[in-house]
Amino acid sequence: MFPYEKYLRKDKFPHIWCTGCGCGIILKAMLRAIDRAKISKDDVAIVSGIGCSSRTPGYIDFNTLHTHHGRAIAFATGLKLARPKLKVIVVSGDGDATAIGGNHFIHAARRNLAMTVLIYNNHIYGMTGGQVSPTTPFGRKASTAPYGSAEPAFDISGLAIAAGASFVARSTCYHATQLDKLIEKALLKKGFSLIEVLCPCPTYYGRPNRLGNAVDMLMYYKENSIPIETARKISEEERAGKITIGVLHDIERPEFCEEYFKLVERVRKI
Repeated sequence: MFPYEKYLRKDKFPHIWCTGCGCGIILKAMLRAIDRAKISKDDVAIVSGIGCSSRTPGYIDFNTLHTHHGRAIAFATGLKLARPKLKVIVVSGDGDATAIGGNHFIHAARRNLAMTVLIYNNHIYGMTGGQVSPTTPFGRKASTAPYGSAEPAFDISGLAIAAGASFVARSTCYHATQLDKLIEKALLKKGFSLIEVLCPCPTYYGRPNRLGNAVDMLMYYKENSIPIETARKISEEERAGKITIGVLHDIERPEFCEEYFKLVERVRKI
């Protein structure tokens, strides 16, 4: 049995998440990854904004910040520059990170700032009433799109790669054992690392779109996901409608904090 309890603030339970929500699966995967990477709790800082995913830090016993809507990466940037030795993890939803927080997301990736960002992508604003988000698929219903979204959805992982992230991976809440291994790789990567996690929201996304219960949504991820290694071998037609999972991007490039402090030292010698 994995010792989850040593990482939890048990006095904060029971949690607020709906039955079948994927947030708990991601939380447990993150704890397993931190444990396997042998990172001390005192050396971890977890930052969140506003949303269902952003309640995660309240339940875990690390250095934690629950910040403004869309500003988690901005807070995390200041924290990393002030305490560069900390392992900084941002947990955020698709709306929190790519709508109001989209500019912070893009520029943290561009700078290659050393942090790990976990984006819980449930295609909806779950906590605030089921409004359409930047990742709501075209035609899917939301409280602010009762006849279906008329907008194309963001490709979160593709956006991170284009902006300059060092490490980008995608998984789903069904693939929980793969997920903790990807998070571990992200934690050990120098530079900006992103994990996009397809996460079921049976309440505000599943019900309006008649996608069944949480188990049905997880089975959809199982049946429609393919490893990146397989995706590279098949045609574009065969990949259509499939979720590509695994490490999508892994490069080496200068990390922002290191370059910034080199600059500081050069200026001091002038």
